[in-house]
Amino acid sequence: MSSQSSQRTAALRAYLDPIAERFEHVGFIEDDPISIPHAFDDPEDQVLIGIFAALLAWGRRDIMLAKLGELCKRFEYQPKRFIKDYRPTRDRDRLVGFKHRTFNEEDLHGLVSALQFVESSSSLEALFKQGMSTANPVQDGIEHFSSTLLNAVPGHPARIRKHIAQPSTGSACKRINMFLRWMVRPGPVDLGLWSCLDPADLMLPLDVHSGTQARAVGMLERKSNDWRAATELTDSCRALDPADPCRYDFAFFGTGSAGEFLKTPV
Repeated sequence: MSSQSSQRTAALRAYLDPIAERFEHVGFIEDDPISIPHAFDDPEDQVLIGIFAALLAWGRRDIMLAKLGELCKRFEYQPKRFIKDYRPTRDRDRLVGFKHRTFNEEDLHGLVSALQFVESSSSLEALFKQGMSTANPVQDGIEHFSSTLLNAVPGHPARIRKHIAQPSTGSACKRINMFLRWMVRPGPVDLGLWSCLDPADLMLPLDVHSGTQARAVGMLERKSNDWRAATELTDSCRALDPADPCRYDFAFFGTGSAGEFLKTPV
């Protein structure tokens, strides 16, 4: 690394570290979708409601959190038991009428059924681990994870593909990468429930807002918010903290949600 690059890296680290620390605290949880899995005590409940919280984490925050609360109620506040025991002939009426943006009761039925299929013989962590490779653990893990969920149930509605992303389509897979951050990183905000991945391997959950902030500080050049951009941004963050690149998600997302704007450090 050249002297100029080292100086730039040091300047970015000195600028972003305090910002990330400002947002990564327990007070962040209340207004974030991660508050939903935090409300449960059983780790298996946290994982299962967590995938719903991550996949539905878009749109106005107050509406999104209200919809996730409604979903918990429909699951009788026992997501693990509800998914394990779900029988469409008996329980489908509990899903009727659910809608959040483009995610509707058909999508909900499909996802519950797919999760039931996986959980009947394994776990979501084991499913993800099955797809991991040495070279690309997250990319290949997500590809296997998503593909299995999409193909678990015959007749699965094609529209569910809008909600369960795959790197092979070029998607940044923002919501699944966010779910992985929740599952793998330790607290106080994230849950640290999975051991199959190391925080060093995680990918940044890239969306429009975090992409805008990352470009503002010169850490992302690619214009599209796709998988290649997520890889580029993660590499930039890994240069600042090889052991935990995703800690900078708090700087990008936190400032964006607070209406603040990052700038290139002098």
